[in-house]
Amino acid sequence: MRKRITLHDLAAELGLTIQTVSKALRGLPGMSEQTRSEVFRLARELGYMTKDQKQTLQLDHISPYPVVKRRFVLVQNKQSLNFNRLLLQGLHERFMEFGHTVQPLLIPPQLKPSQFEAWADEQELMYAEGVFIAPRMNLDLLELKLLELPLPRILLNFPPPETKVDSVIWDVYEAVFQAVRRLVRMGHRKIMYVGDALDQRGFVIRWQAFREAMKEAGFSVDPQEHATERDGTDRWLQNFGVLYRMHKPTAVICGIDEEAAPVYHTLRRLGVAVPQQCSLVALLNEQSDTLPLCSRPQLPIRETGYRAADRMLWRIANPHLPFEHVRLQGDFFAGSTIQKLAGQVADK
Repeated sequence: MRKRITLHDLAAELGLTIQTVSKALRGLPGMSEQTRSEVFRLARELGYMTKDQKQTLQLDHISPYPVVKRRFVLVQNKQSLNFNRLLLQGLHERFMEFGHTVQPLLIPPQLKPSQFEAWADEQELMYAEGVFIAPRMNLDLLELKLLELPLPRILLNFPPPETKVDSVIWDVYEAVFQAVRRLVRMGHRKIMYVGDALDQRGFVIRWQAFREAMKEAGFSVDPQEHATERDGTDRWLQNFGVLYRMHKPTAVICGIDEEAAPVYHTLRRLGVAVPQQCSLVALLNEQSDTLPLCSRPQLPIRETGYRAADRMLWRIANPHLPFEHVRLQGDFFAGSTIQKLAGQVADK
């Protein structure tokens, strides 16, 4: 029999009053954000739910204390391992509350679409209760194979047109808009975008968002002035250096996590001081040790995993309802790599 967790248990464990714990869980003011986070973390670990949380699950036909323990699978590839650690963390946190498990499953780099069925049988993929499909599948046909599985599926990516699947993703479109607007409010007009603009759906959306945000701010975008083309080599870095020297932007937005460090170090090799001579915003999955405290839109990747777990349980309980697409928005972190231009008032 599962022990019933009470507010008194949470308060005793944390050394807080019952009133403080109750206010934290209801989102009421009167405590630090650190205290509120500790209350939420312990509540998740012990499986405590407020009355409102239980009612929400019941409305979605999800049992808060299920008898059946389910096994789910996160299918990923080597391209996405860096942020899939965060996705997996979020999935684990949410499923732990229900006693379910999620297993990471790596697609071999050399796997061909014609070999998919044999590989799926070998991995016992069809015995899972549901499948989470990670971003950046290197072959569209492999992603299509996963989307066609006769199992509950959650796509952790922007969905292709006409795809019959639920999706949950961190909103990079909003993130790029945040970056452009922050720089514009700090007086920047010549902003260069650096990032692969073709290889992945999320990359295309980043570039599209940059162009639309610049247009909204009243500035035209000439694609020839931005480093968006990739040929599988490091030639793009040389091209970036050439474009930077030619156009002398006052700010650079790096749209791809793994390209941020090369861009920063290329600027340093060019003798450009960040942020004194050029501000830098990067869409990092998380802060990197190879970069200064980077100004960036915060990408809620772990929270996407947590939310995707809820969406999976909802889909299992509501198989005939329309598919839904969820985008999670983060805040902008100012960091130390942006600086207002002379004569401008810093954005608050």
